[in-house]
Amino acid sequence: MARVKRGLMRHKRHKKVIEAASGYWGRKKNVFKRAHEQVMKAGQYAFRDRRRRKRDFRRLWIVRITAACTHCDIKYSEFIHGLTVGGIQVNRKMLSELAIADMDAFKAVVAQAKAARAAKA
Repeated sequence: MARVKRGLMRHKRHKKVIEAASGYWGRKKNVFKRAHEQVMKAGQYAFRDRRRRKRDFRRLWIVRITAACTHCDIKYSEFIHGLTVGGIQVNRKMLSELAIADMDAFKAVVAQAKAARAAKA
């Protein structure tokens, strides 16, 4: 039976890690042990930050809606409550886009939210 040498698979595995680490600083880009550590850590950061990105965008949308609500003389919490009471289901991403791109449409939504709050009270 022929002897099996393991160099080929090791070389392929190392090459894959080194290519993934290209662009890193110092030895992290060309020394396998350091590159492997950094690639694994980068994967942890990527996993964590895919979830964090969703939080960050929601915060951004809320800030934009709050600014537009202030412009329309209503508090953010009152606006969202009015939408809920009125049965208007528009997500915060679309509300922030309305606030940026089409202020007249946003004012119409605010008017509906105010009317819904007044009708409930």
